[in-house]
Amino acid sequence: MRAVLTAVSDRYEAGLVTAIERSRELVVARRCADLADLLAAASAGLARVALVSGELRELDRSALDHLARAGVAVVGVHGPADEVSETRLRQLGLDVVVAADADTEALEGACVAVLQTAAADAPVADADWVPGSAEAEPDGVGRAEGRVVAVWGPTGAPGRTTVAVTVAAELAASGTPTLLVDADTYGGCVAQTLSLLDEAPGLAAAVRAAEHGTLDVAALARLAPEVTPGLRVLTGLPTAERWPEIGAAALERVLTLARQVTAVTVVDCGFSLEDDEELSYDTLAPRRNAPTLTALSLADTVLAVGAGEPIGLQRLVRGLRALGALPCPDPVVVVNRVRAEAVGWHPERRIRDALQRFAGVRSPYLVPDDRSALDAALLSGRTLTEEAPGSPARLALAELAGSLAPAGDPVSRRERRARRRWVAGPV
Repeated sequence: MRAVLTAVSDRYEAGLVTAIERSRELVVARRCADLADLLAAASAGLARVALVSGELRELDRSALDHLARAGVAVVGVHGPADEVSETRLRQLGLDVVVAADADTEALEGACVAVLQTAAADAPVADADWVPGSAEAEPDGVGRAEGRVVAVWGPTGAPGRTTVAVTVAAELAASGTPTLLVDADTYGGCVAQTLSLLDEAPGLAAAVRAAEHGTLDVAALARLAPEVTPGLRVLTGLPTAERWPEIGAAALERVLTLARQVTAVTVVDCGFSLEDDEELSYDTLAPRRNAPTLTALSLADTVLAVGAGEPIGLQRLVRGLRALGALPCPDPVVVVNRVRAEAVGWHPERRIRDALQRFAGVRSPYLVPDDRSALDAALLSGRTLTEEAPGSPARLALAELAGSLAPAGDPVSRRERRARRRWVAGPV
């Protein structure tokens, strides 16, 4: 017998429970009055399946994530012919939904199907911070469409945002539709860099919509307007203290939908990789570093950005070790602000030798320091691509962007020659 929890509308709870009682495979462990009761019963291990209706108050992706962590698979229940409720349940990430007037056989089949899906996803749930237990997307959104590039770097302002903005701008300029997402919960500044209103809805609104199951491709596109041809921007938090608004499970939904909005999504991440161990026993508490860890875990490519000076390189080497312990792709190393004044003559050779010796990095991308061009771009609120197309820093980052673009994007022979004068990247 499989124990089942129910948390459904009182309009059809009686009929649903009666159908379960006729089953030889299912038994009602508890009829939960509200979401808090359901979460408590799930945490207590009373059942492995829960029947939840779309009308349940405060039901969102965070609650479903909590149930998944507790080992409880969820079947959505909607009213007969209630397409609105069914759509909301599917947008929340539930694969298996049934009508409230379903017979016993249909309920048994739904419970078996959702348990099989949960068993297939079980290895992902072992990592405490992994959002959403790798839930399948009901609308066919998958990783095979757009790509996600996470831009990360250690503490000390090595230039993560500069790299993220310029790479995104270069991809868009080459004809690749690109979305730039500011997911830094400590000091996001993409909006200020591009002279956008920092009070615009942006990522917080997208996450809120995803949390409540109302975010789709069209809604995400509306929240991420084009700032230059081919470049959409999802601005970050206007103030750092609003970081609890960015939930891991909802951000996963945003980035998954982003794969349908554009060909490449560039995510500007925060610096910290700590797993918030002090919150490990409070699974409903928000975690400040979860957005960074989520972006890294979902990324197809990770750019690890460090500053081209002794302290920045030391932090980068230590950060690469921490990054290697996470379930994310091997990073592409980018050293920013390379200059002889910081590391001595032949800075490119010195930096390559140091990274190969201490981190095993053989072919980093080196970005020359061009403070005047970057200052001019920031003052005008434009990308480096627009403000200073001949800047050595821009040419180096354009070469990096070219390696990230989908196959077939055209780049002129003349521009390739100009870029290679400044780049010491992979040969």
